[in-house]
Amino acid sequence: MILDHLAVAATTLEEARALIGAALGVALQPGGKHTHFGTHNHLLGLADGLYLEAIAIDPDAPKPNFPRWFDLDAFTGPARLSNWICRVDDLDLALSNRSGAVGTRVDLSRGDLRWGMGVPQSGRLPYDNMHPALIQWQGAYHPATKLAQSGCTLRRLVVAHPFALTLQDELAIVDPRVVFEPGSPALMAEFDTPHGPRTLQ
Repeated sequence: MILDHLAVAATTLEEARALIGAALGVALQPGGKHTHFGTHNHLLGLADGLYLEAIAIDPDAPKPNFPRWFDLDAFTGPARLSNWICRVDDLDLALSNRSGAVGTRVDLSRGDLRWGMGVPQSGRLPYDNMHPALIQWQGAYHPATKLAQSGCTLRRLVVAHPFALTLQDELAIVDPRVVFEPGSPALMAEFDTPHGPRTLQ
């Protein structure tokens, strides 16, 4: 299980994009639409093969007859760092090992990108949405390889939850950038940017 990308959600894509721009002092690139879930995004290339995603419900897309991913149907309040996504080599195995709590496989595509994603039936991930979403990229393409580098590097991702240490034990992620701390459910990311250290939460 490898850290793949981070997601900032908002009630509108402009709000999500604006939060990232203000926090990190860099501009995002246009992304695209996720027809299956009725969402759209903008993207920011980070160092070390990571990327940052601004995501929101697409007001021009029909509402699906099932919950959207990242619990976006229930999203309220200001834009914020809402989810982290980890890459696995075998999505079906990873999901089966978690007894369905992290979701069932949904195969998706956008342009020449192809991937499978674990999406809970409710749209909401365990641990108050602090559990990482699981993804398996298919084929040779990954969004990070298509994005211009922003000069931003993730230094630390803090995953806070009352049972954060239990989540840490369940995941067994070997990545010194990911830190689990007991507290109210929230994510906080620290970056080195062209403008110095910055925080996104």
